[in-house]
Amino acid sequence: MIWIIGLLTALLVIDCLLLILLVLVQLPKKEAGMGQAFGGAATDALFGAGSGNALTKMTKYATVIFLLLTMFLSVLNAQHAKSIKSRFSTQVQSISAPPPPLPANPTVPAINTNLVTNLTATATNAAPAATNTPATPPTNAAPAPTNTPPK
Repeated sequence: MIWIIGLLTALLVIDCLLLILLVLVQLPKKEAGMGQAFGGAATDALFGAGSGNALTKMTKYATVIFLLLTMFLSVLNAQHAKSIKSRFSTQVQSISAPPPPLPANPTVPAINTNLVTNLTATATNAAPAATNTPATPPTNAAPAPTNTPPK
């Protein structure tokens, strides 16, 4: 749609320039004014003595084309702005909407809450929570050697 708007805008600019030229070249009724200043006699030589009628018709057609193009471009620009606004609002809504909840996956094992509680207690230097699992007996390991210098 944007290329159509650009093409019609270019046609509108060309029509404006043609309309300006046609208005300036026309002969006034009293044979004086802008038409005479910009070479009204050249118009008679180029288009003939009765060129006022042809120039008048061309001016009317250029004016009608100008008005139609202006109104059509106004409607196209309004529709284009609405489509941009609606696309923008849907993008904003999709970004601000919370993500959908994840479905439960039965293949993922459940979290051992006792392990999580013990790990958090260890990380905060607190006593580990009591668990229902039996305590493991201590191993009979030899005491660690001490580094004492010989006497």
